Amino acid sequence: MSVLTVSHLYKRFNLEAGFFARFGRSVNAVNDLSFSINKNESYGLVGESGCGKTTTARLLVRMYEADSGNILYRHNNESIDISSLKKEALRQYREKVRYVFQDPARSLNPRMNIYEVLVSGCRRPLKRRGINENQLKIKAQRILEEVGLQVSDMEKRPSEFSGGQRQRISIARALLMEPEILICDEVVSALDVSIQGQILNLLLDIREKRDMSFLFIAHDLKVACYFCDRIGVMYKGELMEEAPAANLYKEARHPYTQLLFSSAAGVGEETLREDLSQRRGGAEVAEKDERKASESGCSFAARCPKVTDRCYNEHPELKEINPGHLIRCFNN
Repeated sequence: MSVLTVSHLYKRFNLEAGFFARFGRSVNAVNDLSFSINKNESYGLVGESGCGKTTTARLLVRMYEADSGNILYRHNNESIDISSLKKEALRQYREKVRYVFQDPARSLNPRMNIYEVLVSGCRRPLKRRGINENQLKIKAQRILEEVGLQVSDMEKRPSEFSGGQRQRISIARALLMEPEILICDEVVSALDVSIQGQILNLLLDIREKRDMSFLFIAHDLKVACYFCDRIGVMYKGELMEEAPAANLYKEARHPYTQLLFSSAAGVGEETLREDLSQRRGGAEVAEKDERKASESGCSFAARCPKVTDRCYNEHPELKEINPGHLIRCFNN
């Protein structure tokens, strides 16, 4: 059963800002995006920087307002369109869908000790649940231990911790409200590989213990395949492929997904871009192809080694080729 369902979501941003910016230049950061997250499932959104992953995550908690489309949250057997939520109802929704940011150094107030970091913004809603200050402190201590830190750490400040420890603090802060869904936005991308594994295993333990759902955003397909149950691959705001994580490595069919796996295997992305550009006739031709494809065809056509004339003239629909395996491509 889906706890969060995204249907035909759109978000457009102006390419230029400021009083003297020319009117009408914009980009679809999220373009007709649909997916769902089931109960106790980890759904991954993967793609290059700028593909729309973080914009999608911020739409889910109404940090941005969608231009069109629906985000339905299922709670107590009722489906709620989050665009209709106002003030108190929106606050309650955000208590159930919590966001963990990529850079904990920016999201943790350096002037606060860790206890204040954890409970800041939580006192009033928890008080409404009947939790007093003493109970809140005990709750914070338990959650801090749950994420692998010590009770004595509560009196320290964020600057006294390593990057991995600060990310544990961010996770603890998100857990304090006992959410149903945790949005993890590139939470391990800035960490050393050994620390990445520790944080991922922590999140797996939390998921099992708390029966939670996750939206896991990453640019590294290997990391996503390790943590997630299903993965959606995004390019220029669109979902290009979706499949079970366990099968995606062996059964990836979209050329862009294959490109990402090649990059994860150690082939530099810039090298792959140059290689694709040469196959298509050089950088100048690739740039013209990019403009041509953006008008009416497939958004990946300018970089695709399998491109045909149809790819420039028609926009492919997302279709199911095997149970649970969807792809947006004419050549599969």
